[in-house]
Amino acid sequence: MKQVLMLVWLIMILGNFGSGAAVAAFGPNNLNVDYLPELDVKTSSTGGKLLFSDSPEMVENDGILYQDKVEGKVRLFFYHVNASSDVKKMAILLENKGNKTAHVTVSQASLGGPGYNWMVVGKETQAQYFSENKSASYQINIQPGGVMPLAASIESMMMPNMLINGIYDFSVDNPITVKVMMLPVNEDSIKFSKNLKILPADQCHLRGTFEGPNREISPVDIYNPSSDGAIGITLADNRVDAYLRGIDATDGSAVVNYGNYGVVYQVLLPSKKGSRMACYLVPMGGNYAGAIKINHPAVYWSPLATPRDRLYFGGNKQQDFAFLGTFESGDPLSFTFSPPGASNLPVKIVVVPQ
Repeated sequence: MKQVLMLVWLIMILGNFGSGAAVAAFGPNNLNVDYLPELDVKTSSTGGKLLFSDSPEMVENDGILYQDKVEGKVRLFFYHVNASSDVKKMAILLENKGNKTAHVTVSQASLGGPGYNWMVVGKETQAQYFSENKSASYQINIQPGGVMPLAASIESMMMPNMLINGIYDFSVDNPITVKVMMLPVNEDSIKFSKNLKILPADQCHLRGTFEGPNREISPVDIYNPSSDGAIGITLADNRVDAYLRGIDATDGSAVVNYGNYGVVYQVLLPSKKGSRMACYLVPMGGNYAGAIKINHPAVYWSPLATPRDRLYFGGNKQQDFAFLGTFESGDPLSFTFSPPGASNLPVKIVVVPQ
């Protein structure tokens, strides 16, 4: 069945972009991604604050996993496993300690799990986030001194070894405190939170508050397939593309977002007209399962699972290429990318003239 679906997918792409896509879809030949020239790019970051909660990743006890006071634009990315021997649940509470009503507008919400297959959970969370279901937006009004859950759906039963992963974009007009918690499944989260303590971070210390969770990457010069040849755009490697640095609000320590989880990239690829180019996503750090959004006037298969034909790839970076499409140069083209939970980074977007 997978082979048949893949063939249908390729035929649809050929119909849109011509027979030259047939070879490109199976990956470029004799292309060493380790030595691929890097496209010279410029980077800018915007988008308010990122609250990143992934430490302790393996949660053995009830407690607060992360918390901070925020206002304005916020993205919350959480990723936690029930590592206890009991049934638990996650909860995200919004607490208004001020004297004015806080109006919270959730513009985008994606929730994966709870589930036992962590790569499935991470991949589904990304695909759901990129689907941008605007009808799912909602508002929460929190009275002075009040506490409200961010979403009741987060408080699902988590059996031992289950993972839950969520991405929530929201804005708030007055300061609120966001609390990410693990607690017994039968407890009322608001009442139980009053006696919870903050759990210490684990050795990886992947939690904190970071500025600028939206990152735009664009070429310094317009890409010319005829003269520039095959190029790569490396994402989330901390050499070409720097990791976010921030503060763990629970203890004041400086932290690094290793992998840039929760960062949403807009990768712009303006190009000189007159040629064609095939684009791929290549995992460079190991097993990888995610999704990517392709922004092009003729693309109707976005967001695209990466990889599309199996759960994950990345065992051989010289052969594991997720084909994104073959495009006419000069067309408006960009990619929306974000590091998926449970996957290894970095990745490359590879562009090959046809």
